[in-house]
Order: sequence, then structure tokens, then C-alpha cells
Amino acid sequence: MTDKALAPDQELWRSWTPAELAVRLKTVSLPWCVVGGWALDLWHGEKTREHDDIEFTLLRDDFLEFRHALGDLDMYTAKAGVLTFLPVGQSPGLDIQQVWCFDPVAQAWRVDMMIESGSPEVWVYKRDGSIRFPRTEMLYLSSEGIPYLRPAAILLFKALHVRPKDEEDFHKTLPTLPDEEVAWLRRHLLKLHPGHHWITPS
Repeated sequence: MTDKALAPDQELWRSWTPAELAVRLKTVSLPWCVVGGWALDLWHGEKTREHDDIEFTLLRDDFLEFRHALGDLDMYTAKAGVLTFLPVGQSPGLDIQQVWCFDPVAQAWRVDMMIESGSPEVWVYKRDGSIRFPRTEMLYLSSEGIPYLRPAAILLFKALHVRPKDEEDFHKTLPTLPDEEVAWLRRHLLKLHPGHHWITPS
């Protein structure tokens, strides 16, 4: 029997696609959305690059319902690079914002659950609680009906570290954005990251 206290290798990712994730969550009627690079590809309507993983957000109070929907997966809290097994039926502590989900049959990580604050009605930016909007303004739907975070907000998250893939995502996505999306991104970059090289002229 596998000792689940020993977390699997963190490189064993063979993630689901957004469509596969949506199938797994079809019985859940609570708020969730795809974030990260896959969210931008949902915006583009096609896969523009390879993705190491897939991330989606959910509200903390809803965790156990999502856990039930993904009940065949082993779950590990992720904090400061350390993965810790989360026993069946338990919710993560308030200091945890991320849970990785491992498929013991396929021996692969499938999805990264990101725990957000806010409410079913209000979306709150986790790095600055003063940035909040009606959830209906922040979530878009793909042509297949998959919810994802609006691209300007995805790029705002990516602006903090700007890895090569983030730079690639920015330059692919910016020309596709409507003026109001560019303005939203610019306004929040000026607030959080003044002087950032992604800030476009007004």
C-alpha cells in the first residue's frame, strides 16, 4: 500500500484539459473558473502552447463539494513548495490557498485547485483585497460553456513574476483584447506594479 504521507514527485504532471475538467465538475453548481495559461487559451479559442498543469479557482466554503466531485483523486495541500497529504473528508487550513490533486491510477497530477476569497457574487483579487468586482464581470464562458477568468485579470496575476511563458502569453494576448480589457489591465498594473513594462500607453 502506498504511503500517502510521502507526496508524489512534483514533476509527475499529466494534467486534464479544460474540457476534461469541466466534465468532472459537471455536477457542481457552485462558482469555479479556469485560471492561468489555460484560461488565456480559452479566450483565444485554441491551444496556443503547451501547459504544465491546469488551475481552477473555487471558494473556500465550497471546497468539500469540489472534493466530492474529484473523489477518486488524492489531495495534497501546497505551501512554500511543500506538499502535505490532506486526508479524505478534510478541508485545508485557512493558511492554505492551493491544493494539488493526484490520480493514483494514472500516477499523475491532474489539476491544481486554487482557493479564493470573495463570495458567489463578488470576485476579490487575492493579492489586494481592495480590488473586487461583481463575479459576473470577471468570469467569461468559452464557446463550450467552460468558465474562465477574464484575460486582463490573468495577465495581472502573471505580471508579478513574468516568466518566459508569461511574456509569451502577454504578447500573444494583448493584440486580441478589446479596448476595455486593455484599460482594465493598465489601470490595475498602474495601481499594483507602477513602472511595469506591460503598461501600455493610454
